Amino acid sequence: MKTRLMMTAAALLAAAPAGAAVPALTVDLDPATLTVGGIAYGALFAPDLPKATGGADQRWATGAADVNLKLSRDYDSGLSLSLKSSFEVLRDRLSYDNYGGALVQKVYGVAQTGLGTVEVGMTDGAVYALAITGPVSDDITSIENPNATFFIDPSTGRAFGQLFDFSSATNSSLNYAKISYYTPRILGFELGASYTPAQNREVIPFLNNGPHKENRQKSIWEVALSYSEQWETMALGVYGGVALAHGDGKLAEDASLTDWSVGSEFDYTINDDWKWAIGGGYRRANTFAFDIYDARTSGATESGHLSSTLSYGDYSLTGEYGRGTADGGMAGPVIGIKAWQVQLGYTIDTNWQLTTGWQEHVYDRNLGSFYDGSKRLAMSAAFVHLKFKVGG
Repeated sequence: MKTRLMMTAAALLAAAPAGAAVPALTVDLDPATLTVGGIAYGALFAPDLPKATGGADQRWATGAADVNLKLSRDYDSGLSLSLKSSFEVLRDRLSYDNYGGALVQKVYGVAQTGLGTVEVGMTDGAVYALAITGPVSDDITSIENPNATFFIDPSTGRAFGQLFDFSSATNSSLNYAKISYYTPRILGFELGASYTPAQNREVIPFLNNGPHKENRQKSIWEVALSYSEQWETMALGVYGGVALAHGDGKLAEDASLTDWSVGSEFDYTINDDWKWAIGGGYRRANTFAFDIYDARTSGATESGHLSSTLSYGDYSLTGEYGRGTADGGMAGPVIGIKAWQVQLGYTIDTNWQLTTGWQEHVYDRNLGSFYDGSKRLAMSAAFVHLKFKVGG
């Protein structure tokens, strides 16, 4: 099946025609403008992983769809106001995201002026918004913070990747209601800061204190600094950021959150057709497996991602490597992950993108066992992925 998938993908990549672009739907509501866009994607894949006792609950396809809405108004003074939202209207158990697969992904207001940008509501924090973790052909199927995975845990019926939120960019504040500010980019530098009062998904900050769970985090402060420079044939981007919070309802081994990350990317234009990019990111937090409800006084979780992309026109070839460790300290196991991926992508037009590739994940742990009774679990998959996107 793997061979057939790869042959099918190669034929599609070679034969896929470019069609007329589909623009986002724009409705003039004078004086405001409503823009409707979204993204839909699906993948066919051939997985290879150890079977569980009694057989594995396996899948060979996955997909999801989001709808994005934007209501905006521009003023002669240069002020721009908008209300943005994103809703995940379709998904299966292997297509999940940072926000737990919730219907309401984001709802937030934006005020943009010459002095900077202010965001209020359910959206990403400043560190994640400015993060750089390396180039990829397709962000949906990248091994770095993927939105689609190809392995299912038959003991839980959930995506196996949810065991370890492998993301090399700080995203502990998720889409909790927050206030963020971003400066204009001056001399290549941009500063971002966010304040998340509580783990509250009620859109408006300060509306409630979030769920009453043990070791919940309150007053999450984030600061991030990015630098970007463009030369004639080269470009460089670098960033770093940290998120700090106060742990509430802590037990003996619980702690307040500390989560930081750094990353960079270098792009080089060889000629009109060929381009090359390389980059990566690193993250370390005192939460077990980057679970914000599991900040600990001992142990830490770290992840790193390195990738490089060679592009020719509408084609791109990307190699990725990722490695992470979740150290439970005195209260838990040590879980490690290594991952590799090679991915070939073809941008059909401004809406459609087709990718095919192969990836392998290797998990290990020092205590306990995985669903097949082992302490080491290796899994791989070949896949074909089609993405349709309208609007930004």
